[in-house]
Amino acid sequence: MPRPAKPDNEAARLKALHRHQILDTGAESSFDDLVTIAAAICGMPMGAVSLVDAERQWFKARIGLDETETSRDVAFCAHAILDPHEVMIVRDARDDDRFRDNPVVTGSPGIRFYAGAPLVDVDGMALGSLCVMDHEPRDLAPYQRDALNALSRQVSALLELRRVSHALRMQLQERDWYEDQLSRFSDELELQNADLNEQVRLDALTRLPNRRALGVALEQALAEGQPFCLALLDIDHFKTVNDTHGHAAGDEVLVQVADVLRATSAGFGLVSRHGGEEFAWLLPEADLERARIQCEYLREAVAFASEAMPVTISVGLARRAPDDTVGDLMSRADKALYAAKHGGRNRVVSG
Repeated sequence: MPRPAKPDNEAARLKALHRHQILDTGAESSFDDLVTIAAAICGMPMGAVSLVDAERQWFKARIGLDETETSRDVAFCAHAILDPHEVMIVRDARDDDRFRDNPVVTGSPGIRFYAGAPLVDVDGMALGSLCVMDHEPRDLAPYQRDALNALSRQVSALLELRRVSHALRMQLQERDWYEDQLSRFSDELELQNADLNEQVRLDALTRLPNRRALGVALEQALAEGQPFCLALLDIDHFKTVNDTHGHAAGDEVLVQVADVLRATSAGFGLVSRHGGEEFAWLLPEADLERARIQCEYLREAVAFASEAMPVTISVGLARRAPDDTVGDLMSRADKALYAAKHGGRNRVVSG
């Protein structure tokens, strides 16, 4: 097993890493959350914020890994930092001369797939990586690679804000300066958290609100007590699209349908991706007949706007009833959707 090379700027890189005073510190939810999101978007059982020290790799945050650190010699991330501008992807470690004999491949935790986006500081130093791993050979879709890159920038920004916050605490004797700087960086951290919250509630592929965002919106609508309708929309014969044309074509269809739903709804209510090939539309202050007409218009728009390949949607529609829970409403809409598909598809059924 070849040992990973060290960057040409290793001395300066280590100085930058130690300046952050983060090694061997306790867990912080802000880092844990970013690892959880990265693993979820990429569909991986393992993930970490890894920092590469002189002779070891230390995990500031991790999921699916038991150890808090490893030797640098066995660290995939020690290879990832050699190119700070690229996501390093190892599709199958057993087919890679660098890793096939690596004990973390041949033994626990049994890594076969690895993707690591370098964590680069403001001076361009690669301190470590945000990485995801699997026990099976894999690859990342382009949107997953882009999301991992985006999240690695979030981690790097969080590291810098943490470093600056620590430095500011050392300036307590200059209170006016300290308060001004702390306020500025607090605002920046709030913006970072706002971006993070947006990612948590957005579907990575379609950029529509996801199931979590829909659940929050439904709970709020029920609490307000105003009338509304919920439509569940399912792409007809979507499995055939995937089986015949492949998952990349299936993703194109999902994005295409999402764009039509977004444009046709014109900001009225909340259109979200509920999961798989299923979408949802919350229509506020709409009675059942008005909602049905709008759903018919939406159904026709999807049928006529198909570009990648012709697709249709089936729609199940339900109106909020007194004392409804989210589960009650979803159940009625789901039964109506089943009736639409059972009745021949490409239609709207009210439940």
